[in-house]
Amino acid sequence: MAKALPVSPLAPAAFPDLPQIAGVEFAAIESGVRYRGRRDVMLARLAPGSAIAGVFTRSATRSAPVLDCEAKLAAGGDTGAGAAILVNSGNANAFTGAAGEGSVAAICSALATAAGLPASRIFTASTGVIGERLPHERIIASLDALVAGLAPDATEAAARAIMTTDTFAKGAGAVVPTPAGEIHIAGFAKGSGMIAPDMATMLVYIFTDARVPQPLLQRALSAHTETTFNAITVDGDTSTSDSLMLAATGQGPVVIDDLAAGAGPAFTQALHSVMLDLAQQVVRDGEGASKFVEIRVTGAVNAADAKRTAMAIANSPLVKTAIAGEDPNWGRVVMAVGKSGAKADRDRLSIRFGDVLVAEKGWVAESYTEEAGAAYMKRAELQVNVDLGLGNGAFTAWTCDLTHGYISINADYRS
Repeated sequence: MAKALPVSPLAPAAFPDLPQIAGVEFAAIESGVRYRGRRDVMLARLAPGSAIAGVFTRSATRSAPVLDCEAKLAAGGDTGAGAAILVNSGNANAFTGAAGEGSVAAICSALATAAGLPASRIFTASTGVIGERLPHERIIASLDALVAGLAPDATEAAARAIMTTDTFAKGAGAVVPTPAGEIHIAGFAKGSGMIAPDMATMLVYIFTDARVPQPLLQRALSAHTETTFNAITVDGDTSTSDSLMLAATGQGPVVIDDLAAGAGPAFTQALHSVMLDLAQQVVRDGEGASKFVEIRVTGAVNAADAKRTAMAIANSPLVKTAIAGEDPNWGRVVMAVGKSGAKADRDRLSIRFGDVLVAEKGWVAESYTEEAGAAYMKRAELQVNVDLGLGNGAFTAWTCDLTHGYISINADYRS
C-alpha cells in the first residue's frame, strides 16, 4: 500500500468538473506494479482520425517509453486507426537497459491485440522509481479489464492512477465558443517532485474535440510550453520521464486550419490557459510545499536573460528556505540575480515583495521596513518582483518553498 501523504495546503478544493471530449474514453485499474490498494495504470483510447502532438524531456537518460513515443511521433502513422495512451505509476522504466525497451514492446503488442489498434499508434509512459525493471506482465494481465472499463467520464480516475508522490489529482479544462460551435479541452497532469523545466515537466495529457492537423497541433503545443511547463520548478531536477501529449480527436464541430485566423486564436489562448493551470497545480503540489511563489523579472536586456534570472531565483535553495521560514531575506534574491549569468547592474536593480519596495539604487529602499517584509512573507501566495532596469526583457516563473517535508518525502521514497 502506498504511503498516504497529507494533501498540500495549496491544493484546490476539488478535482474540477471537466468537459467530456468526444472521441476519448478513459479507464484505470489496480495492477500492482508497485503500489497496493490503489489504481496504478491508466488507459486513454482515441477515436480514429485523432491527431497527436508531444513534447518530451531532454534528459540524456530518458526512459524507454519516452524514446518509443518520440520515435512513433516522428514516424507519423495511420491516424485513421485511432490511438491509445497507457501510463503506469510506481516504476519509471528508466535506466533499465534493453529490458526497458522489451517491456514497452510487450505492452504495446498486447494492447494492440486487446484494443484492436496498431502498435505504432500506442503510446506509453511510466513514472516512479528509476532503475528497477518494469513488471510489465502485471500490466498486460490487466489490459482486457482496462479496455472493457473504458468510459468517457472516467477522467478523474485516470488522473489519480498516474499519481506518485502527488497529494491531489490535477485537472483543468475549457469550453471555447466559436461561430462554428464549441471547442472542448480537458487535461490532467501528475507531478510533485523532480520538477525542473526542460521541455514540459512531468506527465501531462490534454485532449480536445477540435479537428486540428498534426503539424498545427504540434506548433500550438510547442509554442505554449515555454511560458507554462518550462516556467515552473520545484527542486531543479529534470525527470527521465517527462512527457506532454496533446490529442485532437476531430469529433467536434470546429475545424482549425490556421492558428492565426478563424477559431485558431481562441483555441490557442484556451490551450495556454489549460496548460498554465496544470503547470501551476504541479507547483502547488510541490513535495512539502507550503508557499506558492511567482517570480516576475522585468527590465532584462532580453527575454533569455529575464528567464535566466527568474529561474536562478526560483531554483535557489537559499531563497526557497528563506521563504519557507517566512524570512524576508532579500539579500538572497540579490545573490541569485548575481549568480544567474544574466547582465545586471547593482545601481539599476530594484526588488519588491508584492507591492513592498525592498531595494533600489544599489541598496535597501529608504521606505522599506523589516516589519513590512516579514508581514508579507506570512502569506501562502507570494510574488517576488525584480526589475533589472536594463531593457525590455521579461519572464515569469513559478516555484514553491523548500521545507523539511521535501527531505522527509525523498529520504524514504523507495521504502
